[in-house]
Order: sequence, then C-alpha cells, then structure tokens
Amino acid sequence: MSTKKSARHKVLTSCGAALALVTLGACAGTDTAQDGAKSSSSAPASGDASKKPAEEKKAAFKGNGTFEVGKDVKPGTYRTTGNGSGGCYWERAKDSSGETDSIIANDNVVGSSYVTIAEGDKIFKTNDCKDWEAVDPKAAGGSPKTEFSGKAGMLKVGTDIAPGTYKSEGPADGDACYWERSKSAAHDIDSIIANENPTGPAVVTIGADDAYFKTNDCKDWKKSG
Repeated sequence: MSTKKSARHKVLTSCGAALALVTLGACAGTDTAQDGAKSSSSAPASGDASKKPAEEKKAAFKGNGTFEVGKDVKPGTYRTTGNGSGGCYWERAKDSSGETDSIIANDNVVGSSYVTIAEGDKIFKTNDCKDWEAVDPKAAGGSPKTEFSGKAGMLKVGTDIAPGTYKSEGPADGDACYWERSKSAAHDIDSIIANENPTGPAVVTIGADDAYFKTNDCKDWKKSG
C-alpha cells in the first residue's frame, strides 16, 4: 500500500501551514500557565557505599503548560489517555517564539496519544490534555486488543492492539474517518508508513513492525485476519 503523505488528518490543515502541521490550537494562540515537571530519585543510605542509587524515574507532567525541554521535561516518549472532545492539543517546538515557523509537530487529540520529545526540541506545549506519563517505546506487554474504537486516537502496536488485518465500516456519524500506520511517535511526515481518509468501508493491515496505529472519527475496528 502506498503512503499518502498529503492526506493528513483534517485538524492538521486548519491554518494551511506549509507542512500541514499547525492545528486550531496553534492558530488561536492558546497558552496556559506553566506547571512544574515531576521527577523523583532515590540515593543510597549515608555511609553505605555498597548500595547503588535507584534508577531515576522518568519525568511526568501535567496536561496544561508550556515546558522547556531538558529543564522542565526530559526528552523521551510520553502518553496521554482518556481525552474527550474538549480540545486536547500538544506541540513540539524548536524555540519559544510562539510563531508558526517554530512548530516541529503537533496534534489535536481525542482518546489517547503518544509523542516522542526529541533532545533537539526546545519547548513542549500541552493544552487541555490529561496528564502525560513516561513510557518505554520498546516495551511490550499487556493484552493487545483485536477490537477497538475507531475514535481511540493513537495506539501502540503489540501493547494496546495486536498486529493483523482490521476492518471498519468507515466514517462515524458523518465525520471524516482517518487512519494512520506510523513507525514512530515523532508525528512528522517521515514517521508515516501509510494513511487514508476512507469514505466508506475500510480495510488495513497493521504490521508487526509498525510502532503505532492512529484512528480518528471512524467506526470501530475488528480484526479479520
């Protein structure tokens, strides 16, 4: 299946930006108060040099705020879940100017989302999202589903859902159904393996080597093979 890199989800083209990366949240210029990042670490007891420090926990942070990467939040992969249609918006930026050209990637989220904040990023902005938790992008486990909502958002292959061939009846409630197979959570054009805006019944094979599957405004997906 060929990759349709021009067919990004409708929320990513609302302002007509050159790379189709600017969303409604960015156009509105919505900012929220900055929340401090959470991190914790533990050290060996005083005078006991034989004990090694416990591994520092990865940072987690609130769903509202503008954070400086490397100071407020660490580079890494994070997840937010349980977002309704209230307008969760996130943004990776190369500087703190707030200008359109500073945006590296962004998204409007319903359901769940994963995002990898790179070491070269300077700012991570998140508005009206559920709190973000740090995750290991290489970790597997859990009980991958073979049926899931077509409005689930971004799902991790092998953890949230099982690879295989899935079918959906297409757009839900007259909305513009969108699905995307991704090789990373960078959310740039190069991370897309394949995508589509089905106008009727849809079939997609999610590969075992795929990292993520995104689904917005579609009817539920069921594994058929």
